[in-house]
Amino acid sequence: MIRNVVLVHGGFVDGSGWLGTHRLLTADGFTVKIVQNPTLSLEGDVAATRFVLDGLDGPAVLVGHSYGGAVISEAGTHDAVAALVYVAAFAPDKGESVNTLIADPPPGAPVPPILPPRDGFLYLDRDKFHASFAADLPADEAAFLADAQVPWGVGALAGTVTEPAWRHKPSWYLVATADRMIPPPAQRAMATRAGAVTAEAIGSHAVYVSQPDAVADLIRQAATGR
Repeated sequence: MIRNVVLVHGGFVDGSGWLGTHRLLTADGFTVKIVQNPTLSLEGDVAATRFVLDGLDGPAVLVGHSYGGAVISEAGTHDAVAALVYVAAFAPDKGESVNTLIADPPPGAPVPPILPPRDGFLYLDRDKFHASFAADLPADEAAFLADAQVPWGVGALAGTVTEPAWRHKPSWYLVATADRMIPPPAQRAMATRAGAVTAEAIGSHAVYVSQPDAVADLIRQAATGR
């Protein structure tokens, strides 16, 4: 059984959203590390993730939420990575980026309220953050996340994956069925393409915050190879 877990956050947020998952997994005896990737470029975030992986003493489950899925797709070729877990995440193939994956949204899909770039960085509209990103969180928690937004570098969205780890490592995927940032059909399609063991939770894009039990359960499955 794999005892190390490395958690990678997505855009607009930092690693603190993994608190609930961290509590559950450490209580089970896992060693859990959280990557504070700066989300300025895919290359930089991959380097930050590999830095954490370099410090482990055994194999790990590498977990990514949202844009963090692009990070783990690239960083997951690291020798320490034994399994991948995608949580409402992008899972790009070779030559793909977040930009290419969001270029042609399905008809009728919700449009994430991303504001025009400012000095090369993106933010979500604070007034629409709750409904679009975190609809299943209490209003005060969603307001905190909106006010604590980390500027997401436009270069990170353009970073392309060179060799997707999911083509070489076993993968699991948690679909958030009420997600208004990454359409659930797109999540299912990426999970199927990756050959991932798939679970679903009725949750928003912030499912990693609102439903840590569902996230931790899937990580436990990946750690045991089931």
